[in-house]
Amino acid sequence: MASNTLALPSGIAPPATTPGLIAPSATMLALDLGTTTGWAMRPTAGPIVSGTLSLKPSRYDGGGMRFVRFRKWLDQLDVDAGPIATVHFEEVRRHLGTDAAHVYGGLLAVLTAWGEELGIAYQGVPVGTIKRFIAGKGNADKAAVIAAVRAKGFAPADDNEADAIAILLWAIETRGGVK
Repeated sequence: MASNTLALPSGIAPPATTPGLIAPSATMLALDLGTTTGWAMRPTAGPIVSGTLSLKPSRYDGGGMRFVRFRKWLDQLDVDAGPIATVHFEEVRRHLGTDAAHVYGGLLAVLTAWGEELGIAYQGVPVGTIKRFIAGKGNADKAAVIAAVRAKGFAPADDNEADAIAILLWAIETRGGVK
């Protein structure tokens, strides 16, 4: 699992506490779901950390093993860096391939069931919202998103990690989209 650790960039300030919202000090997790899942987290204490998680099955894995590994990873993350208070994920409405759609749907089912079981708030963030927030255009390409995240002081390994960082920064700055 690759990982970056950085403090919140100077241009992004933690939100003020608002009644009914998760406290700014609560652990937040952002995910870009897929075979290579990008993740970014703002733990209760400490800097933002991010990385990628490979959920590519080995030749000996059954069809559900990537989902079992994802659930175990979420459980361990909640123990190690949690408790996790909120999860924000990239809400994809259209996939170019059937396999990608199946993987996304399975990971989303695991994530939302996990959130429901543990009482963790979760929210999908539309792709265009993330791109508009970080790169200024709702249809920005992967390179533009990566460049925008790097301009904020992060060093994402790939577009999956860059998307997760962008989602986390959006969630922090907008308090999860609350106006």
